[in-house]
Amino acid sequence: MKKFNVAVLPGDGIGSEIVAEAVKVLKTIEKKTNVEFVLTEALVGGASIDAYGRPLTDETLSIALKSDAVLLGAVGGTKWEGLEYSMRPERALLALRKELGLFANLRPARIYKPLIDASTLKPEVIDGVDLMVVRELTGGLYFGAPRGVEKLPDGAERGVNTMVYTTPEIERIACAAFDAARKRTKKLCSVDKANVLETTELWRRVVIRVGKDYPDVALSHMYVDNCAMQLVRNPKQFDVIVTENMFGDILSDEASMLTGSIGMLPSASLGAAKNRAMYEPIHGSAPDIAGKGIANPIATILSVAMMLKYSFDMEDAAAKIETAVENVLEKGFRTADIYSVGKTGTRRVSCAEMGAAIVKELA
Repeated sequence: MKKFNVAVLPGDGIGSEIVAEAVKVLKTIEKKTNVEFVLTEALVGGASIDAYGRPLTDETLSIALKSDAVLLGAVGGTKWEGLEYSMRPERALLALRKELGLFANLRPARIYKPLIDASTLKPEVIDGVDLMVVRELTGGLYFGAPRGVEKLPDGAERGVNTMVYTTPEIERIACAAFDAARKRTKKLCSVDKANVLETTELWRRVVIRVGKDYPDVALSHMYVDNCAMQLVRNPKQFDVIVTENMFGDILSDEASMLTGSIGMLPSASLGAAKNRAMYEPIHGSAPDIAGKGIANPIATILSVAMMLKYSFDMEDAAAKIETAVENVLEKGFRTADIYSVGKTGTRRVSCAEMGAAIVKELA
């Protein structure tokens, strides 16, 4: 029997609710396969601050480093917004990415036919959309130096963040994106702002050079502002989008609303080694609905499917989870974020009820 160690970090807000349902799905897969998932739960983010005074302890980091994969809920919330920047919950997320070397963030956005009415866009615009944003995760403005806020002689303050990328950083994320495109429809759009930012001018040159090793993949380029517009105007033109850290953060959140809710989008953050990976929904901790049982667990459950696919080579099991989600949606189950009042054949369910319905489909 194969055995995989999974670090489970529920985090803050709705994190514990959605992760609980994802764990049930993982345990259901365990019963149907010759695989054992050894789960080790630990605190991270605001929960860790409350318990230990730090967003990420050495013990939690050690658990993550020793695992075969990390399942994360969400971190942050208004409760901790007054803390000094380096002590906020989100620093735990950035630290995990850095320490695990997670440079490639894969964020798929797929339209499920039963949810076409949940999107604010016209059905003919979004029907059939199935794209993936590949976001560079350990460089750019979020990690560049110098950074910070400083006092000026006249008493004013100046905030500084630096966008930095090196050739090797761009090469490795470009290769990850080309590999992803090669497994899909062999179309890759590289998004930058090369007409204004020298950093992304370098980005474009390196991506073009890497693309010569992938002659079977059609490479195109687009400025980030145009890409943001095109995602709303004609999202079906895209298959795989590769871009830098901040652009990817923004564009993938925009892409999530094509599906009707940010609660539908999973993600995989991958490193160079097989056992360096973290899986999480792309949404936040949603403290305003925490504890109410109305969160959507689907993004976290689909993140488990990505874990099975990318970390454990269990593609059949991953496909079964995706099919179970689609079947449950087809049967009309809807959490609050994807529920349309008066829609025939649907019923509003809680977070736990949605999780139970997906587990029942799997079982």
